[in-house]
Amino acid sequence: MPLYEHVFLARQDISNTQVEALTKEFSDVITSMGGKITKTEYWGVKSLTYKMKKNRKAHMSLLNIDAPPAAVAEMERRMSIAADIVRFLTVRVEEHETEPSAMMRKSDRDERGERGERGDRGGFGRGGDRGGPRGDRGGFRGGDRGGDRPPRGDREGGSTFRARPPRDGDAPRPPRPPRDSNPGSEA
Repeated sequence: MPLYEHVFLARQDISNTQVEALTKEFSDVITSMGGKITKTEYWGVKSLTYKMKKNRKAHMSLLNIDAPPAAVAEMERRMSIAADIVRFLTVRVEEHETEPSAMMRKSDRDERGERGERGDRGGFGRGGDRGGPRGDRGGFRGGDRGGDRPPRGDREGGSTFRARPPRDGDAPRPPRPPRDSNPGSEA
């Protein structure tokens, strides 16, 4: 039978026991149709990147499923009807992971420290090979335009004309001739 990883997000205002009941309900759908759940993980309440159905957070759970496609389709149909489910995603995989999922591995977070590994990203006073806060473009404003980037006026397809305000000692410009109001007709 095909293998699937299924993640669902439940509303933030339901309790942990209600999430467990939802997990059991959907697991029963799979088992009643000839499949089995090989692993279940509850990831807890996590913040969402953006609001989904008026929720800023959600309970997240993972199910590793070994079931026929019809069983997964029935479970997804019931999830789409359930009011407590915000989103779900089912992905077919070649094999299930035996160790805990990335969300459950606390050791990775402990090794990185409080802010995580930054490596040689550079930036404001952190060193690195980027050459300062704006990468290899040099300084904040103006100054040397490092790199192999040509000055603005010499770019292909670009104009070399730059308007500037008049300075003292500049000769006054003659007035422009009036434009023809009807350029297509000749008198």
